[in-house]
Amino acid sequence: MIKGIGHIGIAVDNLEESLTVMARALDVDLPSIKVVSEKKMKVALIEMGGIGLELIEDYSEDGPFARFVKEKGNSIHHFCLLTDDIEADIADLETRGIEMADQRSRVGLRGKRIAFTKPSALNGIPFELSEP
Repeated sequence: MIKGIGHIGIAVDNLEESLTVMARALDVDLPSIKVVSEKKMKVALIEMGGIGLELIEDYSEDGPFARFVKEKGNSIHHFCLLTDDIEADIADLETRGIEMADQRSRVGLRGKRIAFTKPSALNGIPFELSEP
């Protein structure tokens, strides 16, 4: 069952630079950066009142977040909904006509099981399901 909002995913072209600016603007400490070299991605999470701001840098040439940033610049990419039964929620969304990019959950950048909808799910805005 979907429990609430987990984070807002923000795709950026330079994670360290974006984190420095955001941390200064929000008056928070710089979070740690996780490098996922096999996917050529880096990720960091700023916690704000129970909701995270997840900044993602895709340093590959043609990865999904790299393509997104090339097209739209640094921008909000998705929002994430927390679920306690990801497989059941995937099936439930599909029965309601929501197209899933991931028909089954997979392990995401932060080590949790996740699944994304296609951007068409909400007229151009993808969302993610994630374990808490």
